[in-house]
Amino acid sequence: MVKQSKIFNNFNIPKKFKNSIILIGNFDGLHLGHQKLFQLARKYKTKYKSKIGVVTFDPIPKMFFNKQIKNYRLSNFNQKVFLFKKFGVDFIINKNFDKKFSKITYISFIKDILSKKLKSKFIFVSNNFRFGFKREGDVKLLKKYENNFGYTLIKPTPLKKNKKIISSTIIRKLIQEGNLLKANNFLKRNWEIEGKVQRGRMMGQKIGFPTCNIDIGNYVIAKPGVYAVRARINDKTRVFKGIANLGFRPTFNQKKILLEVNIFNFSGNLYNKKLSVEFLKFIRGEKKFKGISELKNQIRKDILKAIKIHE
Repeated sequence: MVKQSKIFNNFNIPKKFKNSIILIGNFDGLHLGHQKLFQLARKYKTKYKSKIGVVTFDPIPKMFFNKQIKNYRLSNFNQKVFLFKKFGVDFIINKNFDKKFSKITYISFIKDILSKKLKSKFIFVSNNFRFGFKREGDVKLLKKYENNFGYTLIKPTPLKKNKKIISSTIIRKLIQEGNLLKANNFLKRNWEIEGKVQRGRMMGQKIGFPTCNIDIGNYVIAKPGVYAVRARINDKTRVFKGIANLGFRPTFNQKKILLEVNIFNFSGNLYNKKLSVEFLKFIRGEKKFKGISELKNQIRKDILKAIKIHE
């Protein structure tokens, strides 16, 4: 049973959460590099009998400053909360990153937020962490002021694989290339999209392969094509095997990118239910077929490949 974490949307936290270990970042994907940070934080928690708190931002600052960036995220807030709890976090501050907050100076962030409001005992950040107006704050400045404001800065060595630092950026690129095996290794779990099942054009049902249609929202767009997937309904533990198509369905001239999931051996109405879809392996790229008959033949072949992947 994963313990509950208290969630705040501002820095006005109760006294019992002050003097804690504070980890700051977007933590998009919560990959192996992030997990290393949390492992170290748990050691500090045991040694100093402190609570662990996370300060994260929504939207991701990069998406706030560049409104053109739409499909970027590896995980949504709900997924992050689940993993934070799993990693031993006691409380989460999910700060709305807006115009007002973006103008806070680096010294005000250190003095008024990290010191006065949170009374941070230990601060964990990555080496490339930037903060404050115009990103003027960095790790060197956090280090410089630690004695003035009574905290200790911890910046662990970045986790590397094949001499490359594991990062959310690298994982996004792997997913965009369809390299789920490597991306999932870096996440230490299967990459997953959550979304509500929507009513579509019923094309899958008409051709004999009913699908659940999911709008992918702000998630990074994986390489368009067919994938072997696993699915869970409404956060339940039961896992269903299946196949999914991510793309524009060129045979049907679809204009918007869509995730369509065919759950094997399932019957029932899933409209408006939440579906969590784990991507296991890329099967093939998206293709325009001459007609329905050719498409159906290809789907049968895809399903056979997906079944083998699931074995």
